[in-house]
Amino acid sequence: MATLTAYPTNGNPKSSDLLLGTTIPTTGSDEQPITNNFTIASVASFANSYSLGYTLYTALLTQAGAAAPVPTVLQNTTGKTFTWTRQSAGNYTVTASSALFTANKTIVFVNNGSNAASTDVIKWNRTSDTTITLIPTVDGQFTNGSFEIRIYS
Repeated sequence: MATLTAYPTNGNPKSSDLLLGTTIPTTGSDEQPITNNFTIASVASFANSYSLGYTLYTALLTQAGAAAPVPTVLQNTTGKTFTWTRQSAGNYTVTASSALFTANKTIVFVNNGSNAASTDVIKWNRTSDTTITLIPTVDGQFTNGSFEIRIYS
């Protein structure tokens, strides 16, 4: 059998490429572990369905002038639609299409991204079961800023 160092590590996998793995029988079963090929697509599908104990909405935010923040959505496992609004200078809301933001189970991670001129601390508040408010204090603070909401089960 070849050693792992004998295999190249370059290239990008395709969804139809295969990985070697072992299927482990359920505890108490008389079956033996079986070595199988798994497609990259099947492993990716499993990874995306695996529960981390929370759902999330992740986006990059950019905001300028009197406009609402513009999200580039990276991932949304909540099943909800989100609408961004500028309430006033330095005051924005993101509203979910239905109740989602459970009290004491919702957390937000946010920064201003590549806006080197900004040193503001960005505050957030769970305003209701459908709304989160961001308060960077002035407009123009987000340039591809990272924004993530996690809702724990």
